[in-house]
Amino acid sequence: MNLVWKLLRQHISVPQFVGFFLANLFGMFIVLLGFQFYKDVMPVFTAEDSFMKTNFVILSKKIGMGNTISGRTNSFSNAEISDFAAQKFSGKVGKFTSTEYKVDAHMGVNGTEVLNSELFFESVPDEFVELPLKDWHYTPGERTVPIILPRTYIAMYNFGFARSHALPKISDGLVGMIDFDIFIQGNGHRESFKGKVIGFSSRMSTIVVPQAFMDWSNARFAPESHSDPTRLIVQVDNSSESSVTQYIDKKGFEVEDNQLEVEKTTYFLRMMVSIVMVVGLIISVLSFYILMLSIYLLVQKNSSKLENLLLIGYSPGRVGRPYQMLTIGLNIGVLLIAWVILYFIRGYYMDIVLTLFPDMDGGSMLPAFVLGVALFVFVSICNVIAVRHKIVNIWKRKE
Repeated sequence: MNLVWKLLRQHISVPQFVGFFLANLFGMFIVLLGFQFYKDVMPVFTAEDSFMKTNFVILSKKIGMGNTISGRTNSFSNAEISDFAAQKFSGKVGKFTSTEYKVDAHMGVNGTEVLNSELFFESVPDEFVELPLKDWHYTPGERTVPIILPRTYIAMYNFGFARSHALPKISDGLVGMIDFDIFIQGNGHRESFKGKVIGFSSRMSTIVVPQAFMDWSNARFAPESHSDPTRLIVQVDNSSESSVTQYIDKKGFEVEDNQLEVEKTTYFLRMMVSIVMVVGLIISVLSFYILMLSIYLLVQKNSSKLENLLLIGYSPGRVGRPYQMLTIGLNIGVLLIAWVILYFIRGYYMDIVLTLFPDMDGGSMLPAFVLGVALFVFVSICNVIAVRHKIVNIWKRKE
């Protein structure tokens, strides 16, 4: 084979093969990046909230200029709640209860103050919170209050505050690192409590406390105040059914839960990844064409030498093997370099993703490895077949 290679390599065009290599590398990298990014990021949108079932949705009223003129409020009346509960698609219906008093909260991590602000709490009936009773329990008068924080709070802390202050990232498994001090005043009382962070919710937009604490604290610190609920949490069989959406639109309600937005985001993510991968595949096909054109030109320039080799007894397979090994070697180089580049790019964007979602599984590059090997095998087989076909045509022509 060394002798055959020495005879045939004289007319190799380095610029042509470099062009193929770079084009194929670019196309391969785009395909692998799109597929790997999709596999890495999709769990962010498909993960379920650990504190609320997927068939629970949060409703509020649409408020606009027309509501102000008509005097319509954004609170739900008992009649509206009863009407919603009477619908065939509706199951349990619960009301959000808000604090009627002033709340100041201090949040810290490892002794460093992270938040110092006036806040408000909300509660929902305990049956809507997916937590063991021992964790989501409050006895009136206790100084420790279980709380659930919105996941957006922790995302902002991990991505901004923790990085700039060299503090540890917080995940669901490290909630014990959070110090949460609560100061309440109202009705002539001022008392302090210790917030025990149970975890984070991506579907709750406010700080949630047990219903028992809300009822007791409102009665103690604001006994004369009472507000109608402005949000409902309801159980429905299927939130995407037309009967549900038609009823909600007819009543002027809107779904605050981000489930529909997540579905839209997931759809657009799939669409964008598909477009990127198609572009990458088109580039790869064009690079394959460049390679085949280069090989055919090389074979054409060496046609007389190939004919002589075939006439003295060399088989078409042996004559074509140097070209086949050349293409396979180029494909291996493309795949290895694409994997190396992807490794560093993935490390960059996964650092951001894991900062925002520290509980997400870091995954691996296995999807890119599997897809890369599959593409390598497919392209290499096509290269080998194309080269052999060209050599066999020369051999048959001389018979």
